[in-house]
Amino acid sequence: MSCDKQSLLLYAVTDRSWLRGMTLCEQVEQALQGGATFVQLREKQLDRERFLGEALEVQALCRRFGVPFVINDDVELARAVNADGVHVGQSDMEAADVRAILGKDKILGVSAQTVEQAIRAERSGADYLGVGAVFHTGSKADAEDVSLDTLAQICSAVHIPVVAIGGIGPHNVMKLRGSGICGIAVISAIFAAPDIRQAAAGLRALTEQAVAP
Repeated sequence: MSCDKQSLLLYAVTDRSWLRGMTLCEQVEQALQGGATFVQLREKQLDRERFLGEALEVQALCRRFGVPFVINDDVELARAVNADGVHVGQSDMEAADVRAILGKDKILGVSAQTVEQAIRAERSGADYLGVGAVFHTGSKADAEDVSLDTLAQICSAVHIPVVAIGGIGPHNVMKLRGSGICGIAVISAIFAAPDIRQAAAGLRALTEQAVAP
């Protein structure tokens, strides 16, 4: 499955911190019903066998909705389940090495905090960038802050789509208007919400306004 600006509009990143008696797949399905356009499976707690099973389940859901599905960091697992791609951070495997393993037809997303990192990622074969944290976030304690000026500079410096991430929610997404992003990546703004479907629908509508020319 290809990756374009439209598919990156509302990028949902999973987190089992807020399951509240539901399965992760049930939560992902609600996010997709609400309008999530892209799903990244981010998993730090499961053993290999359970992670593999979960990846296959979430992937089947995403295929049913026609939404790209990538796995965070784990290139080998992404290959094992034939995911649409993988997303790596600056401290993970080099983007060029990931591209060599995945091949040219898979989606490769790379996290970036500076213009230099963004340009290097694009040259190394990244299909899109995740840039942040643009606002303070509790989801990743080690996330570096990226100013809105830097975000705009990154968007201008590369030709591939840029997704903003970090502390984004309905209260601040419009602050990103005019930055050049094509979408937002969110965790708690969807999965910590009491009504995941409604939260996704509301965020999608706001993000469509925020990325409009």
